[in-house]
Amino acid sequence: MNIKTVTVVGATGTMGANIAGIFASFGGAKVYMIGRDIEKVKRTIPRTVKSVKADSIAKNLIPADFTMLEQCVADSDLVFESCAENIHVKTETAARIGKALKSDAVSCTGTSGLSVTALAECYPEDLRSRFFGVHMFNPPYSMSLCELIETKYSEKELADELKDYLDRTLLRTVVEVKDSPAFLGNRIGFQFINEALQYAETYKDNGGIDYIDAILGSFTGRSMAPLNTSDFVGLDVHKAIVDNIYQNTDDYAHETFILPQYVQKLIDEKKLGRKSGEGLYKLVRYDNGLKRPTVLDINTGMYRDRIPYVFPFADNMKKYIAEGEYIKAFDQLVNNHSLEAEICLSFLLKYIVYSLYAAKEVGYTIEAADDVMATGFNWCPPLAMYQALSSVSDVKTLIKERLTDIRGKIDIDGLLADIKPSRYDYRLYFKSGK
Repeated sequence: MNIKTVTVVGATGTMGANIAGIFASFGGAKVYMIGRDIEKVKRTIPRTVKSVKADSIAKNLIPADFTMLEQCVADSDLVFESCAENIHVKTETAARIGKALKSDAVSCTGTSGLSVTALAECYPEDLRSRFFGVHMFNPPYSMSLCELIETKYSEKELADELKDYLDRTLLRTVVEVKDSPAFLGNRIGFQFINEALQYAETYKDNGGIDYIDAILGSFTGRSMAPLNTSDFVGLDVHKAIVDNIYQNTDDYAHETFILPQYVQKLIDEKKLGRKSGEGLYKLVRYDNGLKRPTVLDINTGMYRDRIPYVFPFADNMKKYIAEGEYIKAFDQLVNNHSLEAEICLSFLLKYIVYSLYAAKEVGYTIEAADDVMATGFNWCPPLAMYQALSSVSDVKTLIKERLTDIRGKIDIDGLLADIKPSRYDYRLYFKSGK
């Protein structure tokens, strides 16, 4: 696949800007960056350059606005739509792209979970075979995951060429997934995150948001605690993902995708997380340069100082992880029966189960669950998590004993029958920090 010129539509957004950088740097392409305001696009270019740490690509980034869309598309070998995660915006944009697309060009949507097939149907019939979902993760420079989604119209030979281009040229970890709501990575990741938000409400008298994040911190195999991750992604984006899954799927974990009301209230108040300066967390800055990290108190609706929680099981795990004594660390988790340890273990066991379940529903291989979580979220992947816990206990028995609420809903024995060693080393993901 010879891609020399690319158009990125929606290039002033976080993902659009960063993806433009990926095409320009790794792909060596000339990239038309289209936004609604060309001056804003011009101001975005330095951010794009910085995102891939390559000053030399600036000359290949061409600012444009929507009045120039057809002209840019007609000159491009590949068009990447990265507009707002709104079906009406995306269908309208797809229809415009389809009218100007060259017959031998490829068109992609970067949707994080809307129907790729529905968007393909916005194109003329003879171009639908050249349209694909290409879902990258933020920030794409350091998160290499790329979910590739074909539709019933897709040309298989072209899909293979695109996969090779994404893999060999753009250096993506390509995982082929089915056209299912939120695809695979977000289906797994946001099930975990949204259930953590629900638990924060359940345990709001224990501390709520920072309490749950302290229980599920980096010592449990993730680079960022789950509720902090939601703030990083944006609460509005989080809502769009879980609402889409809740409305369009009906699996055994269906209720865990209901957005808590306190999160909806924050969204209504435009407190969307890190990008708006406040959300679940808020960093208060003073004129003297001091910073005060605060967190939303769900009971009062006000921000309070974050609490330095002390959980013996967690402190012991961190100590042993720092010393490289992973078996002792996992023993502290499995054999400690404090409320916090039991919450933590239940989340890790549910993560394994739901990951494997979703991989069968949405992916094509069991390894797909590992790839999406390791390279899209930087979380210890589920097969590796299974190996980690297996070092101190029989995981199948743990699941049946600890997850009594799901035991009757799915075939645990059948699900775990396909378990195989992970190609990822779990020790890379368990950290001794927060």
